[in-house]
Amino acid sequence: MPRSQRPEHRSPHRRYALPAAALAAFALVAACAGPPKTGDGGSGDQAYKLSADTPAAKGQLDSFSWAVYAEPPTLDYISAFDYPQNTILSNVCESLMRWTPQLTLAPGLAAKTTSPDPTTWVYDLRPDVHFHDGGVMTADDVVYSLGRQMNPDNAAAWAQQFQNVSTVTKSGPLQVTVKLKQPDSQFNQYMATAAGVVASKAGIEAAGKDYGTSGSLDCTGPYQLGSWNKGQSIQLRRFDAYWGTKAKSAKVDFRFLTDPSARVNAMISGEADGGYLIPTESYDRLSKSGVGTLYFGEGLSTVNVNVTNMKGVLGDVRVRKALSLALDRSGFVRTGLAGAGSATGSLTSRAAWAAAPPDVRKEAFEGLTPTAPDIDRAKALVKEAGATGKTVTVATSSIGQDVSLLATAVQSAGARIGLDVQLKTIAPNAFTALFTDAKAREGIDLFPETYYDSITDPLDLLANFKTGAYQNFAGYSDQAYDDLVDKATAAADPAERFTLEAQLQKTASDQLLWIPVAEWPTAVFLNKRITGAPTTISYMYYPWAADVGSAQ
Repeated sequence: MPRSQRPEHRSPHRRYALPAAALAAFALVAACAGPPKTGDGGSGDQAYKLSADTPAAKGQLDSFSWAVYAEPPTLDYISAFDYPQNTILSNVCESLMRWTPQLTLAPGLAAKTTSPDPTTWVYDLRPDVHFHDGGVMTADDVVYSLGRQMNPDNAAAWAQQFQNVSTVTKSGPLQVTVKLKQPDSQFNQYMATAAGVVASKAGIEAAGKDYGTSGSLDCTGPYQLGSWNKGQSIQLRRFDAYWGTKAKSAKVDFRFLTDPSARVNAMISGEADGGYLIPTESYDRLSKSGVGTLYFGEGLSTVNVNVTNMKGVLGDVRVRKALSLALDRSGFVRTGLAGAGSATGSLTSRAAWAAAPPDVRKEAFEGLTPTAPDIDRAKALVKEAGATGKTVTVATSSIGQDVSLLATAVQSAGARIGLDVQLKTIAPNAFTALFTDAKAREGIDLFPETYYDSITDPLDLLANFKTGAYQNFAGYSDQAYDDLVDKATAAADPAERFTLEAQLQKTASDQLLWIPVAEWPTAVFLNKRITGAPTTISYMYYPWAADVGSAQ
Protein backbone atom coordinates (compact mmCIF):
# COMPACT_ATOMS: atom_id res chain seq x y z
CA MET A 1 0.00 0.00 0.00
CA PRO A 2 1.52 2.93 0.44
CA ARG A 3 2.31 3.51 -0.65
CA SER A 4 2.29 4.31 -1.30
CA GLN A 5 3.48 6.17 -0.78
CA ARG A 6 5.44 9.27 -1.55
CA PRO A 7 5.45 9.51 -5.25
CA GLU A 8 8.76 10.72 -5.60
CA HIS A 9 9.12 8.62 -4.77
CA ARG A 10 3.65 6.35 -0.60
CA SER A 11 4.33 8.01 -1.32
CA PRO A 12 3.42 7.48 -1.29
CA HIS A 13 4.09 4.95 -1.09
CA ARG A 14 6.05 6.09 -1.50
CA ARG A 15 11.56 7.56 -3.45
CA TYR A 16 15.34 6.45 -4.99
CA ALA A 17 17.92 3.85 -6.52
CA LEU A 18 20.92 2.61 -8.86
CA PRO A 19 22.53 1.61 -12.34
CA ALA A 20 20.53 0.18 -15.24
CA ALA A 21 22.48 -3.00 -15.74
CA ALA A 22 23.25 -2.85 -12.06
CA LEU A 23 19.74 -3.47 -10.92
CA ALA A 24 19.59 -6.42 -13.22
CA ALA A 25 22.10 -7.98 -10.85
CA PHE A 26 20.14 -6.65 -7.88
CA ALA A 27 16.91 -8.14 -9.18
CA LEU A 28 18.46 -11.57 -9.54
CA VAL A 29 19.79 -11.51 -6.00
CA ALA A 30 16.50 -10.26 -4.55
CA ALA A 31 14.39 -12.72 -6.50
CA CYS A 32 16.21 -15.64 -4.97
CA ALA A 33 15.41 -15.02 -1.35
CA GLY A 34 13.36 -11.96 -0.52
CA PRO A 35 15.42 -10.44 2.29
CA PRO A 36 18.36 -8.42 1.00
CA LYS A 37 21.75 -9.97 0.67
CA THR A 38 25.02 -8.16 0.45
CA GLY A 39 26.07 -7.92 -3.16
CA ASP A 40 27.59 -5.60 -5.72
CA GLY A 41 26.18 -4.23 -8.90
CA GLY A 42 27.45 -1.74 -11.35
CA SER A 43 27.12 -0.19 -14.75
CA GLY A 44 29.84 1.89 -16.35
CA ASP A 45 31.59 3.91 -13.67
CA GLN A 46 28.74 3.49 -11.18
CA ALA A 47 28.51 0.78 -8.57
CA TYR A 48 26.55 0.09 -5.44
CA LYS A 49 26.43 -2.46 -2.70
CA LEU A 50 23.31 -3.96 -1.20
CA SER A 51 23.55 -4.10 2.58
CA ALA A 52 21.34 -6.35 4.68
CA ASP A 53 21.66 -3.83 7.52
CA THR A 54 23.84 -1.07 8.93
CA PRO A 55 26.34 -1.80 11.74
CA ALA A 56 24.74 -2.25 15.16
CA ALA A 57 24.90 0.69 17.55
CA LYS A 58 27.68 0.67 20.15
CA GLY A 59 26.14 3.03 22.65
CA GLN A 60 23.36 5.40 23.72
CA LEU A 61 22.54 8.88 22.41
CA ASP A 62 20.93 11.94 23.95
CA SER A 63 19.28 12.62 20.59
CA PHE A 64 19.63 12.40 16.83
CA SER A 65 17.98 14.31 14.00
CA TRP A 66 16.35 12.96 10.84
CA ALA A 67 15.46 14.72 7.59
CA VAL A 68 12.03 14.11 6.04
CA TYR A 69 10.79 15.66 2.82
CA ALA A 70 7.38 16.81 4.06
CA GLU A 71 5.34 17.40 7.18
CA PRO A 72 2.66 14.75 7.83
CA PRO A 73 -0.86 16.19 7.62
CA THR A 74 -1.77 13.86 10.50
CA LEU A 75 -0.25 11.02 12.50
CA ASP A 76 -3.55 9.21 12.92
CA TYR A 77 -2.69 5.61 12.08
CA ILE A 78 -5.79 5.11 9.92
CA SER A 79 -4.37 7.74 7.54
CA ALA A 80 -0.76 6.50 7.62
CA PHE A 81 -0.50 5.87 3.90
CA ASP A 82 2.62 7.80 2.88
CA TYR A 83 6.33 8.02 3.67
CA PRO A 84 6.36 11.04 6.04
CA GLN A 85 3.59 9.64 8.25
CA ASN A 86 4.86 6.08 8.42
CA THR A 87 8.53 7.00 8.85
CA ILE A 88 7.60 8.76 12.09
CA LEU A 89 4.56 6.77 13.23
CA SER A 90 6.32 3.39 13.01
CA ASN A 91 8.32 4.38 16.09
CA VAL A 92 5.31 5.50 18.13
CA CYS A 93 2.49 3.11 17.27
CA GLU A 94 2.80 -0.66 17.11
CA SER A 95 0.76 -3.33 15.37
CA LEU A 96 -0.47 -6.81 16.24
CA MET A 97 2.26 -8.29 14.05
CA ARG A 98 5.69 -6.91 13.16
CA TRP A 99 7.53 -6.59 9.86
CA THR A 100 11.21 -7.17 10.62
CA PRO A 101 14.21 -5.44 8.99
CA GLN A 102 14.63 -8.69 7.02
CA LEU A 103 11.07 -8.25 5.67
CA THR A 104 9.77 -11.30 7.52
CA LEU A 105 6.69 -11.55 9.72
CA ALA A 106 7.12 -11.75 13.50
CA PRO A 107 4.94 -11.35 16.62
CA GLY A 108 4.14 -7.78 17.60
CA LEU A 109 1.62 -6.77 20.23
CA ALA A 110 0.16 -10.22 19.70
CA ALA A 111 2.56 -12.65 21.36
CA LYS A 112 0.78 -15.58 19.74
CA THR A 113 -1.31 -15.88 16.58
CA THR A 114 -3.34 -18.89 15.52
CA SER A 115 -5.72 -19.73 12.70
CA PRO A 116 -7.98 -22.58 13.82
CA ASP A 117 -9.76 -22.51 10.45
CA PRO A 118 -9.35 -20.67 7.11
CA THR A 119 -11.67 -17.83 8.14
CA THR A 120 -10.51 -17.22 11.71
CA TRP A 121 -7.49 -15.46 13.24
CA VAL A 122 -6.98 -15.45 16.99
CA TYR A 123 -4.58 -12.94 18.53
CA ASP A 124 -3.31 -13.55 22.09
CA LEU A 125 -1.96 -10.25 23.35
CA ARG A 126 1.14 -9.53 25.37
CA PRO A 127 0.38 -8.82 29.05
CA ASP A 128 1.37 -5.61 30.84
CA VAL A 129 1.84 -3.51 27.71
CA HIS A 130 1.44 0.18 28.61
CA PHE A 131 0.13 2.99 26.47
CA HIS A 132 1.91 6.31 26.51
CA ASP A 133 -0.89 7.75 28.65
CA GLY A 134 -0.20 5.16 31.35
CA GLY A 135 -3.09 2.81 30.62
CA VAL A 136 -2.63 -0.92 30.05
CA MET A 137 -3.53 -2.49 26.69
CA THR A 138 -6.52 -4.82 26.66
CA ALA A 139 -8.55 -6.65 24.05
CA ASP A 140 -11.03 -3.75 24.11
CA ASP A 141 -8.36 -1.42 22.74
CA VAL A 142 -7.62 -3.81 19.89
CA VAL A 143 -11.28 -4.20 18.94
CA TYR A 144 -11.71 -0.41 19.02
CA SER A 145 -8.51 0.30 17.04
CA LEU A 146 -9.32 -2.16 14.24
CA GLY A 147 -12.92 -0.97 14.27
CA ARG A 148 -11.79 2.53 13.35
CA GLN A 149 -10.21 1.10 10.19
CA MET A 150 -13.50 -0.58 9.29
CA ASN A 151 -15.80 2.39 9.99
CA PRO A 152 -16.77 3.85 6.58
CA ASP A 153 -17.29 7.26 8.17
CA ASN A 154 -13.55 7.41 8.82
CA ALA A 155 -12.53 6.82 5.18
CA ALA A 156 -9.47 4.95 6.44
CA ALA A 157 -6.60 4.50 4.01
CA TRP A 158 -6.41 0.84 5.09
CA ALA A 159 -10.11 0.02 4.78
CA GLN A 160 -9.43 -2.20 1.77
CA GLN A 161 -7.52 -4.62 4.00
CA PHE A 162 -10.66 -5.15 6.09
CA GLN A 163 -13.12 -5.87 3.29
CA ASN A 164 -13.12 -9.58 4.10
CA VAL A 165 -13.57 -9.03 7.83
CA SER A 166 -16.92 -10.07 9.25
CA THR A 167 -16.34 -9.38 12.95
CA VAL A 168 -13.59 -8.36 15.38
CA THR A 169 -14.50 -9.47 18.89
CA LYS A 170 -13.02 -9.71 22.35
CA SER A 171 -12.69 -13.42 23.13
CA GLY A 172 -10.77 -12.95 26.38
CA PRO A 173 -9.19 -10.16 28.47
CA LEU A 174 -6.10 -10.43 26.31
CA GLN A 175 -7.50 -12.19 23.26
CA VAL A 176 -9.14 -10.94 20.08
CA THR A 177 -10.78 -13.09 17.41
CA VAL A 178 -11.17 -11.92 13.82
CA LYS A 179 -13.75 -13.69 11.68
CA LEU A 180 -13.42 -13.41 7.92
CA LYS A 181 -16.13 -13.63 5.27
CA GLN A 182 -13.85 -15.84 3.19
CA PRO A 183 -10.27 -17.13 3.45
CA ASP A 184 -7.73 -14.33 3.16
CA SER A 185 -4.05 -15.12 2.64
CA GLN A 186 -3.11 -11.46 3.09
CA PHE A 187 -4.95 -10.33 6.23
CA ASN A 188 -2.50 -11.48 8.89
CA GLN A 189 0.42 -10.06 6.90
CA TYR A 190 -1.26 -6.64 6.89
CA MET A 191 -1.55 -6.79 10.66
CA ALA A 192 2.17 -5.89 10.64
CA THR A 193 1.43 -2.59 8.88
CA ALA A 194 -0.42 0.51 10.06
CA ALA A 195 -3.60 -1.49 9.40
CA GLY A 196 -2.87 -3.50 12.55
CA VAL A 197 -1.98 -0.59 14.87
CA VAL A 198 -3.37 -0.68 18.40
CA ALA A 199 -3.96 2.62 20.23
CA SER A 200 -5.68 3.47 23.49
CA LYS A 201 -9.45 3.63 23.15
CA ALA A 202 -9.65 6.11 26.03
CA GLY A 203 -6.93 8.28 24.53
CA ILE A 204 -8.52 8.45 21.08
CA GLU A 205 -11.95 9.24 22.47
CA ALA A 206 -10.53 11.96 24.73
CA ALA A 207 -8.70 13.61 21.81
CA GLY A 208 -11.73 13.51 19.53
CA LYS A 209 -11.22 15.28 16.20
CA ASP A 210 -7.77 16.44 17.32
CA TYR A 211 -6.41 12.89 17.45
CA GLY A 212 -3.34 12.58 15.26
CA THR A 213 -2.69 16.32 14.98
CA SER A 214 -1.84 17.33 18.55
CA GLY A 215 -1.32 15.91 22.01
CA SER A 216 -0.57 12.24 22.56
CA LEU A 217 -1.11 9.42 20.09
CA ASP A 218 -1.54 7.04 23.05
CA CYS A 219 0.13 4.06 21.43
CA THR A 220 2.63 1.51 22.82
CA GLY A 221 5.85 2.08 20.85
CA PRO A 222 9.39 2.75 22.10
CA TYR A 223 8.84 6.47 21.48
CA GLN A 224 5.98 8.80 22.34
CA LEU A 225 4.99 11.99 20.58
CA GLY A 226 6.72 15.03 22.04
CA SER A 227 6.56 18.55 20.65
CA TRP A 228 5.17 19.28 17.20
CA ASN A 229 6.42 22.57 15.84
CA LYS A 230 4.05 23.00 12.90
CA GLY A 231 5.87 23.55 9.64
CA GLN A 232 9.24 22.83 11.21
CA SER A 233 9.68 19.58 13.12
CA ILE A 234 8.32 16.76 15.26
CA GLN A 235 10.17 15.49 18.30
CA LEU A 236 9.76 12.01 19.73
CA ARG A 237 10.71 11.16 23.33
CA ARG A 238 11.79 7.74 24.56
CA PHE A 239 9.00 5.88 26.35
CA ASP A 240 10.60 4.49 29.48
CA ALA A 241 7.69 2.13 30.24
CA TYR A 242 8.07 0.36 26.88
CA TRP A 243 7.47 -3.40 27.08
CA GLY A 244 10.32 -4.31 24.73
CA THR A 245 13.95 -3.27 24.27
CA LYS A 246 14.33 0.39 25.17
CA ALA A 247 15.28 2.90 22.48
CA LYS A 248 18.96 3.78 22.34
CA SER A 249 18.36 7.49 21.85
CA ALA A 250 16.45 9.61 24.36
CA LYS A 251 15.02 11.85 21.64
CA VAL A 252 14.53 11.93 17.87
CA ASP A 253 14.01 15.18 15.97
CA PHE A 254 12.31 14.87 12.57
CA ARG A 255 12.96 17.99 10.52
CA PHE A 256 10.74 18.92 7.59
CA LEU A 257 12.96 19.94 4.68
CA THR A 258 10.90 20.12 1.50
CA ASP A 259 13.74 21.35 -0.70
CA PRO A 260 15.96 18.44 -1.83
CA SER A 261 19.12 20.55 -1.74
CA ALA A 262 18.30 21.74 1.77
CA ARG A 263 17.87 18.13 2.93
CA VAL A 264 21.22 17.10 1.52
CA ASN A 265 22.98 20.18 2.89
CA ALA A 266 21.51 19.44 6.31
CA MET A 267 22.91 15.90 6.23
CA ILE A 268 26.35 17.07 5.12
CA SER A 269 26.49 19.89 7.67
CA GLY A 270 25.30 17.68 10.52
CA GLU A 271 22.05 19.57 11.04
CA ALA A 272 20.43 16.22 10.23
CA ASP A 273 22.20 13.01 11.20
CA GLY A 274 20.54 10.98 8.47
CA GLY A 275 17.53 10.32 6.30
CA TYR A 276 15.70 7.95 4.02
CA LEU A 277 14.39 8.87 0.55
CA ILE A 278 17.68 10.41 -0.47
CA PRO A 279 17.38 12.75 -3.50
CA THR A 280 18.82 10.74 -6.35
CA GLU A 281 20.82 13.68 -7.67
CA SER A 282 22.80 13.70 -4.41
CA TYR A 283 23.93 10.05 -4.33
CA ASP A 284 27.41 10.84 -5.59
CA ARG A 285 27.80 13.94 -3.42
CA LEU A 286 26.79 12.13 -0.23
CA SER A 287 28.91 9.08 -1.03
CA LYS A 288 31.99 11.28 -1.46
CA SER A 289 31.21 13.73 1.35
CA GLY A 290 33.33 11.96 3.94
CA VAL A 291 30.80 12.72 6.67
CA GLY A 292 28.89 9.45 6.54
CA THR A 293 27.79 6.42 4.52
CA LEU A 294 25.07 5.96 1.89
CA TYR A 295 23.55 2.48 2.14
CA PHE A 296 21.21 0.59 -0.19
CA GLY A 297 18.85 -2.23 0.74
CA GLU A 298 15.73 -4.05 -0.44
CA GLY A 299 12.94 -1.66 -1.36
CA LEU A 300 10.19 -3.90 -2.85
CA SER A 301 9.65 -0.77 -4.93
CA THR A 302 8.84 0.16 -8.49
CA VAL A 303 8.65 3.59 -10.07
CA ASN A 304 5.59 4.01 -12.26
CA VAL A 305 3.30 6.59 -13.81
CA ASN A 306 -0.05 6.31 -12.04
CA VAL A 307 -3.00 6.65 -14.43
CA THR A 308 -5.65 8.60 -12.52
CA ASN A 309 -8.18 9.37 -15.26
CA MET A 310 -9.57 6.97 -17.84
CA LYS A 311 -12.55 9.14 -18.74
CA GLY A 312 -10.48 11.30 -21.03
CA VAL A 313 -7.98 10.53 -23.76
CA LEU A 314 -6.25 7.90 -21.61
CA GLY A 315 -9.45 5.87 -21.54
CA ASP A 316 -8.24 4.37 -24.81
CA VAL A 317 -5.65 1.70 -24.01
CA ARG A 318 -3.92 2.49 -27.31
CA VAL A 319 -3.00 5.94 -26.01
CA ARG A 320 -1.65 4.47 -22.77
CA LYS A 321 0.40 1.99 -24.77
CA ALA A 322 1.65 4.76 -27.05
CA LEU A 323 2.90 6.80 -24.09
CA SER A 324 4.58 3.73 -22.67
CA LEU A 325 6.26 2.93 -25.98
CA ALA A 326 7.53 6.50 -26.27
CA LEU A 327 9.06 6.64 -22.78
CA ASP A 328 12.84 6.59 -22.56
CA ARG A 329 13.09 4.43 -19.45
CA SER A 330 16.83 3.94 -19.63
CA GLY A 331 17.33 7.67 -19.99
CA PHE A 332 15.16 8.26 -16.93
CA VAL A 333 17.17 5.73 -14.91
CA ARG A 334 20.39 7.52 -15.85
CA THR A 335 19.11 11.00 -15.04
CA GLY A 336 16.09 10.75 -12.73
CA LEU A 337 17.58 7.94 -10.63
CA ALA A 338 21.23 8.92 -11.08
CA GLY A 339 21.88 5.54 -12.70
CA ALA A 340 20.41 3.80 -9.66
CA GLY A 341 17.74 1.51 -10.97
CA SER A 342 16.73 -0.71 -13.85
CA ALA A 343 14.15 -0.16 -16.55
CA THR A 344 11.21 -2.51 -16.13
CA GLY A 345 7.98 -3.45 -17.84
CA SER A 346 6.61 -4.89 -14.59
CA LEU A 347 4.61 -3.01 -11.98
CA THR A 348 5.76 -5.47 -9.32
CA SER A 349 9.33 -5.89 -8.14
CA ARG A 350 11.11 -9.20 -8.72
CA ALA A 351 11.79 -9.52 -4.99
CA ALA A 352 8.03 -9.65 -4.33
CA TRP A 353 7.99 -12.95 -6.23
CA ALA A 354 10.85 -14.49 -4.24
CA ALA A 355 8.68 -17.25 -2.76
CA ALA A 356 7.06 -18.21 -6.07
CA PRO A 357 8.02 -21.47 -7.83
CA PRO A 358 10.71 -20.75 -10.46
CA ASP A 359 8.42 -21.57 -13.41
CA VAL A 360 5.68 -19.27 -12.10
CA ARG A 361 8.19 -16.49 -11.45
CA LYS A 362 9.42 -16.84 -15.02
CA GLU A 363 5.87 -16.78 -16.37
CA ALA A 364 5.07 -13.64 -14.36
CA PHE A 365 7.75 -11.65 -16.17
CA GLU A 366 7.34 -12.97 -19.71
CA GLY A 367 5.66 -10.88 -22.41
CA LEU A 368 5.15 -7.78 -20.27
CA THR A 369 5.18 -4.13 -21.34
CA PRO A 370 8.14 -3.47 -23.67
CA THR A 371 10.85 -1.30 -22.13
CA ALA A 372 12.57 -0.19 -25.37
CA PRO A 373 11.08 2.88 -27.11
CA ASP A 374 9.23 2.37 -30.40
CA ILE A 375 8.26 5.84 -31.58
CA ASP A 376 6.85 4.77 -34.96
CA ARG A 377 4.50 2.27 -33.35
CA ALA A 378 3.53 4.81 -30.68
CA LYS A 379 2.67 7.45 -33.29
CA ALA A 380 0.57 4.94 -35.17
CA LEU A 381 -1.38 4.05 -32.01
CA VAL A 382 -2.11 7.70 -31.22
CA LYS A 383 -3.32 8.31 -34.77
CA GLU A 384 -5.36 5.10 -34.73
CA ALA A 385 -7.04 6.23 -31.50
CA GLY A 386 -7.84 9.66 -32.96
CA ALA A 387 -5.87 11.28 -30.15
CA THR A 388 -3.40 13.40 -32.14
CA GLY A 389 -3.18 16.85 -30.54
CA LYS A 390 -5.23 15.82 -27.49
CA THR A 391 -4.16 17.13 -24.07
CA VAL A 392 -2.93 14.99 -21.18
CA THR A 393 -2.00 16.55 -17.81
CA VAL A 394 0.70 15.06 -15.59
CA ALA A 395 1.50 16.24 -12.06
CA THR A 396 5.05 17.21 -11.18
CA SER A 397 6.77 18.39 -8.01
CA SER A 398 10.11 19.64 -6.70
CA ILE A 399 10.24 16.75 -4.19
CA GLY A 400 13.21 15.36 -6.09
CA GLN A 401 14.51 14.93 -9.60
CA ASP A 402 13.06 11.42 -9.76
CA VAL A 403 9.58 12.99 -9.76
CA SER A 404 10.24 16.09 -11.81
CA LEU A 405 12.33 14.34 -14.45
CA LEU A 406 9.85 11.48 -14.83
CA ALA A 407 7.08 14.02 -15.40
CA THR A 408 9.30 15.75 -17.95
CA ALA A 409 10.07 12.40 -19.60
CA VAL A 410 6.33 11.77 -20.00
CA GLN A 411 5.92 15.25 -21.51
CA SER A 412 8.78 14.61 -23.93
CA ALA A 413 7.35 11.21 -24.87
CA GLY A 414 3.97 12.76 -25.60
CA ALA A 415 5.46 15.49 -27.76
CA ARG A 416 7.25 12.89 -29.91
CA ILE A 417 4.04 11.04 -30.73
CA GLY A 418 1.53 13.86 -31.21
CA LEU A 419 0.10 14.33 -27.71
CA ASP A 420 0.00 17.65 -25.87
CA VAL A 421 1.27 16.76 -22.38
CA GLN A 422 0.89 19.59 -19.88
CA LEU A 423 2.69 19.69 -16.51
CA LYS A 424 0.88 20.75 -13.33
CA THR A 425 3.23 21.62 -10.46
CA ILE A 426 2.25 20.39 -6.99
CA ALA A 427 4.00 21.61 -3.83
CA PRO A 428 5.91 18.85 -1.94
CA ASN A 429 3.68 19.17 1.12
CA ALA A 430 0.57 18.81 -1.06
CA PHE A 431 1.79 15.91 -3.18
CA THR A 432 0.66 13.29 -0.66
CA ALA A 433 -2.92 14.56 -1.09
CA LEU A 434 -2.93 12.97 -4.55
CA PHE A 435 -3.25 9.64 -2.74
CA THR A 436 -5.97 10.62 -0.31
CA ASP A 437 -8.08 13.38 -1.86
CA ALA A 438 -10.02 13.00 -5.10
CA LYS A 439 -10.26 16.80 -5.37
CA ALA A 440 -6.47 17.01 -5.43
CA ARG A 441 -6.46 14.75 -8.50
CA GLU A 442 -9.02 16.79 -10.41
CA GLY A 443 -7.64 17.87 -13.77
CA ILE A 444 -4.74 15.41 -13.51
CA ASP A 445 -4.47 12.36 -15.78
CA LEU A 446 -1.14 10.98 -14.54
CA PHE A 447 1.41 11.42 -11.77
CA PRO A 448 4.80 9.86 -10.98
CA GLU A 449 4.67 7.36 -8.15
CA THR A 450 7.06 5.03 -6.46
CA TYR A 451 5.08 2.15 -5.04
CA TYR A 452 6.46 0.04 -2.23
CA ASP A 453 4.87 -3.22 -1.17
CA SER A 454 3.67 -3.20 2.43
CA ILE A 455 3.89 -6.98 2.53
CA THR A 456 6.19 -9.36 0.66
CA ASP A 457 3.59 -10.42 -1.89
CA PRO A 458 2.87 -9.01 -5.40
CA LEU A 459 -0.86 -9.02 -4.64
CA ASP A 460 -0.23 -5.94 -2.50
CA LEU A 461 0.15 -3.93 -5.71
CA LEU A 462 -1.98 -5.95 -8.10
CA ALA A 463 -5.06 -5.73 -5.87
CA ASN A 464 -5.07 -1.96 -6.49
CA PHE A 465 -6.89 -2.52 -9.76
CA LYS A 466 -9.84 -4.32 -8.26
CA THR A 467 -13.11 -2.41 -8.56
CA GLY A 468 -13.33 0.15 -5.78
CA ALA A 469 -9.76 -0.39 -4.46
CA TYR A 470 -8.23 2.54 -2.59
CA GLN A 471 -5.57 3.33 -5.19
CA ASN A 472 -7.75 2.51 -8.19
CA PHE A 473 -7.94 6.23 -8.88
CA ALA A 474 -8.91 5.82 -12.53
CA GLY A 475 -11.90 3.64 -11.67
CA TYR A 476 -10.80 0.58 -13.66
CA SER A 477 -13.38 -2.18 -13.37
CA ASP A 478 -13.30 -5.69 -14.81
CA GLN A 479 -15.24 -8.56 -13.23
CA ALA A 480 -12.78 -11.19 -14.45
CA TYR A 481 -9.92 -9.27 -12.83
CA ASP A 482 -11.91 -8.88 -9.61
CA ASP A 483 -12.62 -12.60 -9.54
CA LEU A 484 -8.91 -13.41 -9.95
CA VAL A 485 -8.01 -11.06 -7.09
CA ASP A 486 -10.58 -12.83 -4.90
CA LYS A 487 -9.27 -16.25 -5.83
CA ALA A 488 -5.65 -15.24 -5.19
CA THR A 489 -6.60 -13.69 -1.86
CA ALA A 490 -8.37 -16.87 -0.79
CA ALA A 491 -5.59 -19.20 -1.94
CA ALA A 492 -3.80 -20.61 1.10
CA ASP A 493 -1.37 -22.55 -1.09
CA PRO A 494 1.42 -20.12 -2.15
CA ALA A 495 2.03 -21.89 -5.47
CA GLU A 496 -1.64 -21.55 -6.42
CA ARG A 497 -1.69 -17.92 -5.29
CA PHE A 498 1.40 -16.94 -7.28
CA THR A 499 -0.01 -18.63 -10.40
CA LEU A 500 -3.15 -16.51 -10.12
CA GLU A 501 -1.05 -13.42 -9.43
CA ALA A 502 0.94 -14.05 -12.60
CA GLN A 503 -2.34 -13.88 -14.53
CA LEU A 504 -3.20 -10.61 -12.80
CA GLN A 505 0.20 -9.21 -13.68
CA LYS A 506 -0.40 -10.08 -17.35
CA THR A 507 -3.75 -8.25 -17.37
CA ALA A 508 -2.31 -5.17 -15.63
CA SER A 509 0.46 -5.14 -18.23
CA ASP A 510 -1.84 -5.66 -21.22
CA GLN A 511 -4.15 -2.89 -20.06
CA LEU A 512 -1.34 -0.60 -18.83
CA LEU A 513 -3.38 0.30 -15.77
CA TRP A 514 -0.27 2.14 -14.55
CA ILE A 515 2.80 2.63 -16.72
CA PRO A 516 5.82 0.77 -15.25
CA VAL A 517 9.16 2.53 -15.47
CA ALA A 518 11.90 1.27 -13.14
CA GLU A 519 12.87 -0.81 -10.10
CA TRP A 520 14.99 0.61 -7.30
CA PRO A 521 16.26 -0.25 -3.79
CA THR A 522 15.88 1.72 -0.56
CA ALA A 523 18.54 4.34 0.21
CA VAL A 524 19.52 5.61 3.66
CA PHE A 525 22.29 8.01 4.71
CA LEU A 526 23.88 7.95 8.17
CA ASN A 527 26.62 10.30 9.31
CA LYS A 528 29.57 8.99 11.28
CA ARG A 529 27.90 9.80 14.59
CA ILE A 530 25.06 7.28 14.35
CA THR A 531 24.31 3.77 13.12
CA GLY A 532 21.73 0.98 13.45
CA ALA A 533 18.96 2.07 11.06
CA PRO A 534 17.68 -0.71 8.77
CA THR A 535 18.47 -0.47 5.08
CA THR A 536 15.19 -2.04 3.93
CA ILE A 537 11.71 -0.62 3.35
CA SER A 538 10.80 -2.15 6.74
CA TYR A 539 11.22 1.30 8.29
CA MET A 540 7.67 2.06 7.17
CA TYR A 541 6.25 -0.20 9.92
CA TYR A 542 9.18 -1.30 12.08
CA PRO A 543 10.34 0.90 15.04
CA TRP A 544 13.64 1.57 13.34
CA ALA A 545 14.61 4.69 15.31
CA ALA A 546 14.83 2.62 18.50
CA ASP A 547 17.80 0.74 16.98
CA VAL A 548 19.72 3.92 16.17
CA GLY A 549 22.53 4.69 18.57
CA SER A 550 26.10 5.84 18.78
CA ALA A 551 28.51 4.56 16.13
CA GLN A 552 31.42 4.94 18.56
